[in-house]
Amino acid sequence: MIVGIHHIAIGVNDFPKALKFYTEALGFEVVQEGQFENARQVDQAVGLDGVKAQMAMLKGPNAYIELWEYTRPEPRDLRSRPCDYGYPHFALQVDDIQSEYDRLQEHGMEFAGPVVHFGDTSSAIYGRDPCGNVIELYEIKTADIAQLQRL
Repeated sequence: MIVGIHHIAIGVNDFPKALKFYTEALGFEVVQEGQFENARQVDQAVGLDGVKAQMAMLKGPNAYIELWEYTRPEPRDLRSRPCDYGYPHFALQVDDIQSEYDRLQEHGMEFAGPVVHFGDTSSAIYGRDPCGNVIELYEIKTADIAQLQRL
């Protein structure tokens, strides 16, 4: 039985920079960190041979994010565009999207443009973390919809 989504993994190319952004700018808390090299169980779990990587499990208000930087096997740069197959982005639900937009710009997040307002119901904007991964900021403005969509 599936009981929920535990975490989203994000591949990064600069672990210290990403960890700083996700903890200081986004407010996630580190709950686990590790470094792996030729760890048989890790190789078996991820389906790769000779893994060398570092990771951190980060706790947010209602979900976890897992940061990974692999140095072996050598990663490929496959950062997605919002229209690509796979896992092209995740969304952070926010209150006061403009304030978050402004604050995260100060932390180096680059956005697709200004915040877009969808009438009186919601607002959204896509941006990229310091490693180029796509993150959406999403604000629900209608109270009844917000209650249904908030975990």
